[in-house]
Amino acid sequence: MKMINKPKIYIFLLGFVLAIPVMFLYNGFTSEKVNESSGEKFPQDYKIVSPPIPDDLDFAGEKVPLDNFEVKERMDREFIVNTYYHSYMILSIKRANRYFPVIEPILKAHNIPEDFKYVAVIESGLSNVISPAGAVGFWQFIEETGRKNGLEISSEVDQRYDVKKSTEAACQYIKDAHDEFGSWTMAAASFNMGTNGVEKQIARQKTRNYYNLVLSDETSRYIARIIAMKTIMQNSEEYGFDLKDSDLYPPLPTYEVSVSGSISDLADYAISQGVNYKILKMYNPWLRDIVLNNKGGKTYYIELPVKGSIKVIEEIEK
Repeated sequence: MKMINKPKIYIFLLGFVLAIPVMFLYNGFTSEKVNESSGEKFPQDYKIVSPPIPDDLDFAGEKVPLDNFEVKERMDREFIVNTYYHSYMILSIKRANRYFPVIEPILKAHNIPEDFKYVAVIESGLSNVISPAGAVGFWQFIEETGRKNGLEISSEVDQRYDVKKSTEAACQYIKDAHDEFGSWTMAAASFNMGTNGVEKQIARQKTRNYYNLVLSDETSRYIARIIAMKTIMQNSEEYGFDLKDSDLYPPLPTYEVSVSGSISDLADYAISQGVNYKILKMYNPWLRDIVLNNKGGKTYYIELPVKGSIKVIEEIEK
């Protein structure tokens, strides 16, 4: 009887084992081809595209010179970055439904173009954030600039956290900057780099047109980012953001209580008003301590939720 060559059997078995993954890969490849030929698309019809830039863009009525290649590419960068910065954009759209109705009337009262509400969007995402440099609130005021524009800043009260008060201060800053530079675009740029910084660059470069200035990357992108955010938020569906009305954060109905004296315990005060300390601080983040000594006898206006407008979480019984 002829003996079977064992090494040959081993080689055959090894070849068979190695061939199995290749068969599976081939199957997967052919099935992908079938899906492609059958017209099936990537999940949710998702496509990576360069977002469109409108032929005409402006900030506060001041035309953007898109016929200049560098300006157009600067705008293109911000449309791409912000269209695909999904989380930031979605949150900005949601929050805008709550806070734009607060900001817009203040801008209008001070004759500031409505486009400046988008400055608050790119500065803070419409939230009371603190920057590494110590800038605070929706409008990102540092202490010096905040005080200069009428905000009270102390260990007990910091009005940079007050949306209404800080918007009033922003209006004052913007008006002064516009009076100085004669341009809303330059006024907005100065919000990023400061009026002194703008003055220095104007003197150095001998031009008063923002789009002709050589600036830091952050300030150079600043106006383009505002305009990109404005365009995308105003035309969100065209840029792929499919948010329903029910997705948006609703405005918070409030009423004001005036306080001219001191409050020894804000938690007790909150309870006396039918809320709790957390809710009091949510509606009045400018209160920075557990007390309001108010040694100067000023009159403060504390905002509280209209009764029934929110659900107050019940306390746990002992």
